Formats: sequence, structure tokens, C-alpha cells
Amino acid sequence: MDFLKRCRQSGAVIPLCLGLSGPALADTLAAGSWKDGFSLDLREGDRLSLMYSPFTHHFDASPEHRYVWLVGLERERADHRLSGVTYFSNSFGQPSTYIYPWGRNYPNIGGVEGLFVKWSAGLLYGYVDQYEDKVPLNVNGFSPAIIPSIGYERAGYSTQINLLGTAGLMWQISVPLGR
Repeated sequence: MDFLKRCRQSGAVIPLCLGLSGPALADTLAAGSWKDGFSLDLREGDRLSLMYSPFTHHFDASPEHRYVWLVGLERERADHRLSGVTYFSNSFGQPSTYIYPWGRNYPNIGGVEGLFVKWSAGLLYGYVDQYEDKVPLNVNGFSPAIIPSIGYERAGYSTQINLLGTAGLMWQISVPLGR
């Protein structure tokens, strides 16, 4: 029961709520394609974006919470598979990183041009020492993470809201890089 509770707290059930289970997740993790997120090569049709987050809202504010910021780089393949890396200051002022070799963008949700839903999955590092218990399944600062998002894109520029499990919401801005 403790394991299920920690999975629920981590947001592991969010992809199910977004309808990203079953065929969509299986397609992303299909034989051979599951390792594509680890590849650094750029292909025809790939898009790179620089990410920045200036604001995070905590559902339960605490005097321990510090200003949270994030910078990162994301690659989206022509088939909408995502991978990326971020560097951020976590809620407790600790330098942290999130590396996600898996993810997917679902553009034009409900036929609305520019409206998208995304998810990413990977490894989070940075909640250490007395804050190790602040993220589920944390072992020596490392924990799995799944981040669902909803946003809007126009001309390659986008803004989105990331759901950070049961902890809060992060506002993110993305700017296209070349290509």
C-alpha cells in the first residue's frame, strides 16, 4: 500500500488521467524507439527549444520554500516524441536536474490550433539530505518522475503549465532554437 501511495503522490497516475496509457505509451516505448531519447543526433524535422520557468506555485506553501527557476533544452522529433534536460533550483534552494529521454507532444487538442498536451518521463536528481522525503521513490537524491503539461504554441513559441505531482504547478516558456 505504501508503494501505491507513493506512486500516486509522484503523479504516476497522471498519464492515465490524460489518456496517455495503452497504445500511445506503448508506441513511444516500442522496441527500439524507447532508447531514441538517449541519442544526441538531430534529424530532419527535429525541433529544439530553450525552456525557462520564472514561476512555480506550491499547493501547500511552506516557510522552507525558496524561489524556483528552471532552464532547459528540449528536442521534439517529427513524430512528436520528446526528450530533454533541465537544470533548476528546487523548492528548497538545492541545485537539481531532470533528464527525460521519454515523452510525447499531442498538438491541436480538440481541434484547437496551438493547444497541446505533453508528458515527459525520466530521472530527477536534487532532493537530498533533509529534503529527500519531499519526492516519492527517492534514493540518494534520485527519483523517477512523470511530468504532464498543457499549453499553447504559436510560431514555435509556447507557454505551458507543468503539473508537479501533488506539489504544485510550474509555468514554463519555450523559445525555438534554429533549424
